[in-house]
Amino acid sequence: QEQLVESGGGLVQAGGSLRLSCAASRSVFTIMNWYRQAPGKEREFVAGIDSAFSTTYADSVRGRFTISRDNAKNTLYLQMNNLKPEDTARYHCNAVTGFASYWGQGTQVTVSS
Repeated sequence: QEQLVESGGGLVQAGGSLRLSCAASRSVFTIMNWYRQAPGKEREFVAGIDSAFSTTYADSVRGRFTISRDNAKNTLYLQMNNLKPEDTARYHCNAVTGFASYWGQGTQVTVSS
């Protein structure tokens, strides 16, 4: 069973930056994504990156967030700049390979106004 462990969350003021990391236990996944879920809301897609390093972003974060991956370290990153209070959520790493999809427990990001 694959394990994904997120880190890097915390409390930051609006306009600040954070860098999230997701360490995978092994393997290189075809697609790796970041999702987030705020209290009382559904989980939503934030950004994704495939094995060719092509990226996609939600409209709400495009231009402020950057997703990247280091396959040698089995690690996924999310650089978040110009954070806004509406970015407050628990951020989850998702990894997809073949017919399997794996999730981490998440890391909390709180942005104060």
